[in-house]
Amino acid sequence: MPWKEVTTMSQRREFVHLAITEDVNMRRLCRRFDISGKTGYKWLQRHVEGGDEALGDRSRRPHTSPYRTPADIEQVVLAVRHAHPAWGGRKIRAWLKGKGHHPLPSPSTITAILHRYGAIDPMESSKHTPWQRFEAPAPNLLWQMDFKGHFPLQNNLRCHPLTVEDDHSRYALGLFACPGETMEIVQPHLISLFHTYGLPHRILCDNGQPWGTREEYRYTKLSVWLIRLGIAVCHSSVCHPETLGKDERFHRTLRVEVIGTKTFADLDDSQQHFDQWRMVYNFERPHEALALAVPASRYQPSPREFPDPLPPIEYNSSDIVRKVQVKGEISFHNREFKVGRAFAGYPVALRPTLTDGLFNVYFCTQQISTINLNDKT
Repeated sequence: MPWKEVTTMSQRREFVHLAITEDVNMRRLCRRFDISGKTGYKWLQRHVEGGDEALGDRSRRPHTSPYRTPADIEQVVLAVRHAHPAWGGRKIRAWLKGKGHHPLPSPSTITAILHRYGAIDPMESSKHTPWQRFEAPAPNLLWQMDFKGHFPLQNNLRCHPLTVEDDHSRYALGLFACPGETMEIVQPHLISLFHTYGLPHRILCDNGQPWGTREEYRYTKLSVWLIRLGIAVCHSSVCHPETLGKDERFHRTLRVEVIGTKTFADLDDSQQHFDQWRMVYNFERPHEALALAVPASRYQPSPREFPDPLPPIEYNSSDIVRKVQVKGEISFHNREFKVGRAFAGYPVALRPTLTDGLFNVYFCTQQISTINLNDKT
């Protein structure tokens, strides 16, 4: 049986000092101290070798640890964590595997290493279940585009990060440090992306300028330009930013790994850091939603080329074509119908539906409105 916990050291000292006296009955002495003979002789031997100081508890740690992670691998783990403070055990393991490191520790072992060296906040151990979201089945079928909330620069100006991400692969197509959020700023960046990666089939945007809303100004000059390129434009649900879930998640990662870790002198300094991090995000950082693959492994450019100049707007011979007036209205059956000021000067096509008096209005290939001749208001 074990020593009584409260007086462990005093009992051990008393026992060994009694045990070394002459003519002691060792078996009876052990019985009176409620320990086994094996334990009694163990402490007597330790006292002979080291005196009273040797009576304290010794570490139970084994002399050798054949399954312990080698020191060089531990140092690599710590170096990766230092370079990417937001990466956890699974991402670091995937990175090590990609670089061919061996032996390859498990995610839990890597987490234990980070804890052992004080390289991880205990709060990071809390588990969460990632949301299951819709995913486009192939690259370039859908891009998500939005502005990350602006932040201050050291020159007293503000940076408005523009982000564009492929829905299928999570590939960060564009990350631009912008001085504002206007069409004049966004359009040149999109042109550069279209020249590099080709055209997507559809772009999902937020509401508001320069994207458009679901109200009177649902379409803007920017969205009209995109539709002319053959890109369908859709908007996230009002007051529901999670519709842009992948881009919102990208924003959170951007804040944690870049914006929240340093300060920037100006827009050029911001762009330099954005460019460096975008390469890491696309080619090195394992992505949880991709089974810890990197986005570049699932992305390839679109075969749809950027047209320069824009092709003419053409409709079917059966379409009813009207030109949009300055105030965003068209004339049809001696009545005025509003389709949006962003289309002023452009032709639109009216196509009858199966409902008598109901016509769908198209600009290029996208339906932009509906006209009901039965509505007298």
